[in-house]
Amino acid sequence: MEKKKNSKLNYIIFHIFLLFLGISYIFKFNLGLKMGSNFLIFARDMVKILPPAFILIGLFDVWVSNETIEKSFGKSSGFQKYIYSIFLAATTVGGTFVSFPVANSLYHKGANYSSIFTYVTASSILMIPMSIMEASILGIKL
Repeated sequence: MEKKKNSKLNYIIFHIFLLFLGISYIFKFNLGLKMGSNFLIFARDMVKILPPAFILIGLFDVWVSNETIEKSFGKSSGFQKYIYSIFLAATTVGGTFVSFPVANSLYHKGANYSSIFTYVTASSILMIPMSIMEASILGIKL
C-alpha cells in the first residue's frame, strides 16, 4: 500500500513539474525555460544511453558464463578481482543507472561481495565515457 501511495505521489510531483514548465513557457519565465531546456537535454542523453546499455547488460547476462565471473570476480581470484572491477567500472556507460543492474548480474553469476562493492564504488568515481560526454557538453572537441 505504501509503495502505491509513493508511486502516485511521484506522478503528481512530475505533473506539477510539467505544469510549471508549461506555465513558464507561456509567461516566458526564464528560470523555468532553463529548467525545461536542461530537462530535455538530460532526457535526450538518457534515451540515447540507457536502451543500448540495457541491451548490453542482457547480452552480458546471456553470453558470459558463471564460471568466467567466478574465476575473475569470485573469492578465489585474489587481488585481480579488484583490478577487473575497477576496469569494468571505468568503461561502464550510464553511471549508477547502469552500474546497479550490472552489479546485480555480477552477484547472480557468483561474484564476490568485495568485487561488487569495488565495482559500484568505482563506477561512481571513474566514469571515462561520462567524462567524455560531459567534456563535449562543455564544448571541448575530442
